[in-house]
Amino acid sequence: MSQLDRESFGANRQIRVERRSPFYWRVTFDHPPLNIFGPETIPQLNEVITALEQDALVKVVVFDSAVEGFFLTHYDFLAKPEATTSLPPGPTGLQALPDMLARLSRAPVVSIASIRGRATGVGSELALASDLRFASRENSILSQWEVGAGLVPGGGPMARLPRLMGRGRALEVLLGADDIRGDLAELYGYVNRALPDAELDAFVDALAVRIASFDKQAITETKHLVDIASLPPDAEIAFEWEAFIASLGRTASRTRIKALMERGFHAAGDVENRLGYYVGQVGS
Repeated sequence: MSQLDRESFGANRQIRVERRSPFYWRVTFDHPPLNIFGPETIPQLNEVITALEQDALVKVVVFDSAVEGFFLTHYDFLAKPEATTSLPPGPTGLQALPDMLARLSRAPVVSIASIRGRATGVGSELALASDLRFASRENSILSQWEVGAGLVPGGGPMARLPRLMGRGRALEVLLGADDIRGDLAELYGYVNRALPDAELDAFVDALAVRIASFDKQAITETKHLVDIASLPPDAEIAFEWEAFIASLGRTASRTRIKALMERGFHAAGDVENRLGYYVGQVGS
């Protein structure tokens, strides 16, 4: 077992790595009860993405969750902002979170998001940065909820969503700030497919195994050429992160986040389960 494996299975880890073969890895978010993504998650995810970039054999990685009801959710608003803003830029020159997402998109590995539960905020942005997205039809929800809380999304959805689903639908997702269930996410192009929940795991595993059996150079070169035609430049994502950080300090966002907190935001319960509904209530 490698150093990455030993650390990933440590008691304080929020991310677990399983090498199903030298060519196929599973990366599992395991931070109950909500899979909230915070500053302490950043070095853990960076370690995984760096390993994917550097490993000569791995061809496919699947991201999934061990937490019922939550794939990966929003950023940790209880953490001090400087815990994030003080982190140094990554290799792309972007700040830590957008840097990792941009690198994931360009990594010489096929990344697949297997979405069961809520992919909200950062969870949606990680899914969008992945090459392929498959969702449980009955048990998945994607959302960019931030505008409803007076925030600007910061992890690249304005750059990525219009390229996937067109301008109008992207604006509906971003400005509506509502929950998008699996069947509608498939219709809009937010995910590749929404499958019956009972079929999701077997489908994703079979596709990952199939791709992992192919030649890595052929996979990498094909993905690179698709990236040239489809990925946003890093500069577009940099503007989003700067706007997100600036929006954190505005009165409107502080007021709305406080109102959400008073209703139960950041704790297991109805607000987190129906965040799209509640962000529509705090300003009314």
